[in-house]
Amino acid sequence: MLLEDQRFLSEDIERLESAIADRIGEEPKHIRDRLNRDHQVSSFLTRIQDQSKRLLDIYHDAEGLRTKEVQAISTGDPFEEFYKHLGEIKDFHRRYPNEPVENLERVYKRKAPGEGESATAEVDNMFTGEEAFGKFLDLTTLHEDYLNLAGVKRLSYLQYLDSFDIFTPPQCPIKRPDKTTDHYFAYVGRLVAYLEDFLRRTAPLQDLDELFSNFDAAFETAWQSDSVPGWTKDTSASGIAAPTTEGTGEGIWCPDCLKEFKNDNVYKAHLSGKKHLKAAEARKTNSNTNGSSSAPNPSPVHHLKERAIAEREFRISKLASTLSSERVATRINVERKQGMTERERQMELDALFAETPSDLPAAHDSDSDSDTSEKIYNPLKLPLAWDGKPIPYWLYKLHGLGVEFPCEICGNFVYMGRRAFDKHFNEARHIYGLKCLGVTNTGLFREITGIEDALKLWEKIVRDKRVEGGKGEGVVQMEDAEGNVMPEKVYYDLQKQGLL
Repeated sequence: MLLEDQRFLSEDIERLESAIADRIGEEPKHIRDRLNRDHQVSSFLTRIQDQSKRLLDIYHDAEGLRTKEVQAISTGDPFEEFYKHLGEIKDFHRRYPNEPVENLERVYKRKAPGEGESATAEVDNMFTGEEAFGKFLDLTTLHEDYLNLAGVKRLSYLQYLDSFDIFTPPQCPIKRPDKTTDHYFAYVGRLVAYLEDFLRRTAPLQDLDELFSNFDAAFETAWQSDSVPGWTKDTSASGIAAPTTEGTGEGIWCPDCLKEFKNDNVYKAHLSGKKHLKAAEARKTNSNTNGSSSAPNPSPVHHLKERAIAEREFRISKLASTLSSERVATRINVERKQGMTERERQMELDALFAETPSDLPAAHDSDSDSDTSEKIYNPLKLPLAWDGKPIPYWLYKLHGLGVEFPCEICGNFVYMGRRAFDKHFNEARHIYGLKCLGVTNTGLFREITGIEDALKLWEKIVRDKRVEGGKGEGVVQMEDAEGNVMPEKVYYDLQKQGLL
């Protein structure tokens, strides 16, 4: 029955719109709940589009079946038509007695935490532990693939995060002929696929198809105007000309070695090296073969492969700029994890996955419950780190933060740890305390924390300066026959020895 299908599709669309409104009305606090909501809304929108297409096909009635059904109901005997459809329904359920009935009122209703949300497990399996529900990028596998390419420099993971979207020299050491290899083509393909998939997983409600089509249009324009970075015609057809300034634009660029030199003497010295001579000869032979066999235009297959690689590099650059915030957060997270032990990393990962939505309603029961849930267990009174949690105990013992260093000059202030104690001698609090005691030369009072010791030392310094000044004023200078000036005592000693 087309009319029943039409009614069912209309009801399904209305239920979907109501379910979307219920989910959009609340803003989850946890990122996992937000992703769960966004993916549910995205699936609902996709189902609305599918159901709307089916409903439009019924309204268009290309075969005229809906019109015939309406005429049969309106012109014929209504009871006869009713019992006819009733017999069809009974016959259907007689053949399929265990056919489940879909209750639209409960299908799209938001489930309570106790009922179990199946989509949450889907979001959990959607991201790796390094990605932390879309907060960070996970390029460890792609970093290993990059290191296995021919002609690349050994980069750390942090350096790779800063330069994975740069494909021009001197940041990228891979030459243009080496980019047409199958390994490099597969590498950029995997990198593009990961970035696009990450963007689809973290932003399911964005119109990513339109964004990717804009990338394709921008690449077509750049390719037609010969302005794609690293794939312009002058980079491949440049002859053996004089050294030009490329790279960072500050030094001398060697087109044979694809290397920049800051010093002119170093550049001239490297011209006679074996590496430069070998690179220059290879570049010359390549230019000769290109000029003789293939003329100015390469083969169509080679041109298509270059275009495909250039298109992937261009898309990687655009995707990296779109994911710039996640890229910066990934770098900060990697630097932070480098100072953690494996046990601390595992504890942090367990804490991330242990935060379930079922824990949230208990926090809204009363203010006392929320206070106790946010209270940090710190029986050893350890200092707090940047994330508000106590630092590890081994780090506390390593820096000696349990040792107290009081300073009487600073008003009996107690410094925890040797590092803080040594640092405070150059701080404003200690310098101000010395100036209050009348001390002007504070550099000589390091490691002195008592007021009495500081006063005694300053009195001795002042007394010694006065004695030295008095001695300097009473010295008698003598001059010999050759004009040499010396103290009186030295003059008479030399005269007694017959040296004058």
